[in-house]
Amino acid sequence: MKADPSAQQQLLAVQELDSQADLLRHQRASLAEIVRITELETGRGDVDDRLRDARIVVEDLTVEQKKADADVEQVKVRRTRDRDRMDQGLISNPKDLERMQHELESLERRIGSLEDTELEIMEQLEEAQRTADTLAAQLAETDDQIAELAAVRDARWVEIDASLAESEVARAAAIEGLPEDLLALYERLRVHKGGVGAAALRARQCGGCQLTIDAAELGVIRAAAADQVVRCEECQRILVRTPESGL
Repeated sequence: MKADPSAQQQLLAVQELDSQADLLRHQRASLAEIVRITELETGRGDVDDRLRDARIVVEDLTVEQKKADADVEQVKVRRTRDRDRMDQGLISNPKDLERMQHELESLERRIGSLEDTELEIMEQLEEAQRTADTLAAQLAETDDQIAELAAVRDARWVEIDASLAESEVARAAAIEGLPEDLLALYERLRVHKGGVGAAALRARQCGGCQLTIDAAELGVIRAAAADQVVRCEECQRILVRTPESGL
């Protein structure tokens, strides 16, 4: 392939712009804020799951407490009814009075047992609610942190995107007038060579693979015409000769 030496030199300028753009894109994708947001979102998912479970426990215990309250109230109503009948003298038979008295004692024991169960459920409910409230607070704090980090991330993205836009404008100007076949080769090599399709030959070293060119290959390059597009024997990148090549 042939290309004017000035076009080959210009290709190095294009490569520099492309490398800068690649670096900007890498920075955009790997901001510290992005890493931290990912960590927080992972942790948030765990807290959210635990909060959902805690709320289910609260709901179940709330139902249990209402049932316990109703059970206690039902027995108390019965106790009040029996007491009222005795107090009003509606039961005159001594055996019925004795039986009623035993029943009242049984009801008192039943109420005590139900109230103990009711108190135990209330304590469990309070503990479950505290757990749910703590998890909800953690979730809210995490959401605040994510929002703050996202704002910083977005601001950095605006800066990086502006730089990328400037780079694209500069690149469009830099590739203007370059031979199509040279540019196509460069683009193809960039895809397969980690973003570097062209490199300068400086001090007998390829700027792409960083390997020193051996004497025999240097002789071939030295003998090549100025407009001959040279390739690195090791990495196959376009090798652009410069005054510092050491030829």
